[in-house]
Amino acid sequence: MPFKPQNGEICCPPEPAQPELTMLTLEGPEADEELAKLTKALGHPARVRILRILSRKEARVCSQIVDELPLAQSTVSEHLRILKEAGLVRSSQDGPRVGYCINFDGLRRLKALVAII
Repeated sequence: MPFKPQNGEICCPPEPAQPELTMLTLEGPEADEELAKLTKALGHPARVRILRILSRKEARVCSQIVDELPLAQSTVSEHLRILKEAGLVRSSQDGPRVGYCINFDGLRRLKALVAII
């Protein structure tokens, strides 16, 4: 369930506990597929920029992200969908508003997978 800080922004709930990254396999076909999926999600400059925007604040709604990019709302929504599917972004809905924040477990997993190349 999302919670609203005093400024009215939507925040994503705390991340659920994930298995230790060291317990997840870092090599083999499944790890290769996962790494390809994560790097493909980062393969567009707008998605990298969205992650940078989200890193500056706890959570943002789509319209706040649109305000910082020279892209249409539908384009930003599509980029957010791709980042979310890859596990790099989480979301929380409060009525019609959807708050987005970084999934730090996803970023840690990406870092671990890249480190062994």
